[in-house]
Amino acid sequence: MAFDAGGASGIHVSPPSNLSPLTQTISAAGVPGSARASEVRACSNSGFFAFLSGCRDFSLISRCCLGVDFDGVRIHIRVMDFDISNLLEHWEYQPGQVVVRKFKGKDGQERIQLRVDLGLLQMNIEGRPDGKRPFGFVSLLEYHQSRLYKHVAAHEGRDEGFVLKPEECAKLQLEALQYHHRYICLLQLEDYAGVIRDAERNLAVFEFVEKHAESEELAWSLRQFQPQLLMILTRARGAQALKSDDYTQALRLIDEGLEQIRAFYREHANAEAAEQSSEVLSLEDWLEEVRERRPLSQRERLERALNEAVKSENYEKAAQVRDELRNLKSTE
Repeated sequence: MAFDAGGASGIHVSPPSNLSPLTQTISAAGVPGSARASEVRACSNSGFFAFLSGCRDFSLISRCCLGVDFDGVRIHIRVMDFDISNLLEHWEYQPGQVVVRKFKGKDGQERIQLRVDLGLLQMNIEGRPDGKRPFGFVSLLEYHQSRLYKHVAAHEGRDEGFVLKPEECAKLQLEALQYHHRYICLLQLEDYAGVIRDAERNLAVFEFVEKHAESEELAWSLRQFQPQLLMILTRARGAQALKSDDYTQALRLIDEGLEQIRAFYREHANAEAAEQSSEVLSLEDWLEEVRERRPLSQRERLERALNEAVKSENYEKAAQVRDELRNLKSTE
């Protein structure tokens, strides 16, 4: 088996067969079984890998840093390139724009990359964006929901006494931020179903934390972002309807989204704050744009033609249009 020290040095060690079973054991974190991943991270933070790079005596490294004697170990140097400059040079960052792309990884799974000023963010397109399964669940939300179900079952169907601690709320907020990044990317990619899925999921997190957080202050730490989330959710729902040329449905969904945001401000602030919010102003502009783009029905076209004929005092044309409108009514 092999121990890959990682870092810029790229040191790769193949221990001889006569080492003890403990020494030959390799943990999932890439370190001897007696060490923990958290300890490796701590070493990294304190300059561990920098020490590896500068030290030529690996037996000294193994004894001082890992507590393992690797005397007689065969050492192979493998060059590892961690520089992503070439990747970034061919994919420019554009300030003020969501620069995103979707691709298939080596495992065949679809992923998303978001270009940011100092590099890029990569996330899975399904499940939790970072690919982790906390406590074996799809996300922390599902984990805490499972805890709640067990609590309710053990307390005769009541949820009293189930409380989310501050650190649990903080972790749920960080997880929600991952989904936020992803649904912003999916909106740019016009994957509206994916946006709706992630946005509704985050809305469920907000409601869950508001109901079970230890304090109102903790609940508000997430709830304060609800207007922005509702705006994104409304845009995705409206755009999905427009993709099917259903303008009536799109207009209805935008109106509903606006009312939800205004209701939030009425409950937590005031009506004036709602009308001044960037979310409301953005959706109102979009609503007007969709109205202008909506194809006119035959009745609407005739009514518009009638108004124009009357304004221009073309009464003969106006009479003709009125007849067409009457005929349209009789066939309806």
